[in-house]
Amino acid sequence: MDYDIVISGGGIAGLTATAAFAQAGFSVLCVDPTPPVTDRDAAGADLRTTAFLQPAQAFLEEIGLWARLADHAMPLQTMRIVDAGGPEPEPRVTKDFNASDISDRPFGWNLPNWLLRREMAAQLEALDRVDFRPGTATTTLFTREGEARVGLSDGSRLRSRLLIAADGRHSPMRKAAGIDVKTTGFGQKALAFAVTHPIPHDNVSTEIHRTGGPFTLVPLPDHQGRPSSAVVWMEEGPKAQALMALPDAELEEAMSVRSCHLFGPLKIASQRTIWPIIAQEADPLCGQRIALVAEAAHVVPPIGAQGLNMSLKDITALRDLAVASPSTLGDRAMLDAYHRARITDIRARVAGITVLNKTSMLSNPLLRDSRAAALNALYSVKPVRKTLMQLGLGAKG
Repeated sequence: MDYDIVISGGGIAGLTATAAFAQAGFSVLCVDPTPPVTDRDAAGADLRTTAFLQPAQAFLEEIGLWARLADHAMPLQTMRIVDAGGPEPEPRVTKDFNASDISDRPFGWNLPNWLLRREMAAQLEALDRVDFRPGTATTTLFTREGEARVGLSDGSRLRSRLLIAADGRHSPMRKAAGIDVKTTGFGQKALAFAVTHPIPHDNVSTEIHRTGGPFTLVPLPDHQGRPSSAVVWMEEGPKAQALMALPDAELEEAMSVRSCHLFGPLKIASQRTIWPIIAQEADPLCGQRIALVAEAAHVVPPIGAQGLNMSLKDITALRDLAVASPSTLGDRAMLDAYHRARITDIRARVAGITVLNKTSMLSNPLLRDSRAAALNALYSVKPVRKTLMQLGLGAKG
């Protein structure tokens, strides 16, 4: 074999998987058609952020990545849910879910995606068992019972015991393996950018519900001496496109109103990006000599910091199976065990987040009133509140 494992995809999940399997003693090739954009202000920079919840942070620490990330991370101590679904865009129900109710540590730690790719790619350069080739794509896949044969865009052909598809929601390797996906569209898009504001965020992640989807502010380090947050603003597609096209001053006014002025006037502090919102799940999660992880396996709307944390659970499960029996890496029994280990949790979380997203989109005033009442009721019962927080951190339901 040329490598034990080939990883198709060099996003955050692919880079994490590469580090995890190399640290476990396997030889790994990671390829991605696009070199990572590792400068905040460069064209194509991913301005979304990722909140690594407690289990994900522990995994990153175990595989040696957290040491590079810790100094850049903002702790998330409190998740604040605000319902602003009344006649005017102002808070009418505000509930704080504080990590101290269930733990002596924060819920998670937030980092910008462009910075994650910069630090993770730098870490891979220091690992002996890693061959990282940004600017190279996987193009063909041919599998047999004992190996995967992968063709690359540079014309090379190589053999490995396992191919891991971490190549996104449109995964070419998933298609090459003939694995089906079920996709749910919401007619939404999400604007993502950074803002500054006069009122400090105090390490509180704030999710404001009105119509169209949540407006979320996630803590970032100060920018140019001012408090800063990452914004994910989900809206119906045409509205999102119209917002994307506004001049800065008009967009700033619109988002200050949408945020109920909770942080004072918001000022744009980065370029803008826009993303389609879907839910998607693959079934099965594997094929002959191929395992799907991250968005190749599942996509969820950006609610509750679940997306990448689900992805790291995929990688953890696959790594644990490989370490338990290195000699059977990539065989049918191992990959079937991976599918069984992850499919129930994936289905439950995709379904749950789909319901939450549809609830956040409500425009009917009566239904919005019901949403506010439900938030009030769920929060008021302490055992329920604790259970919801534990589920959010990845506990089994």
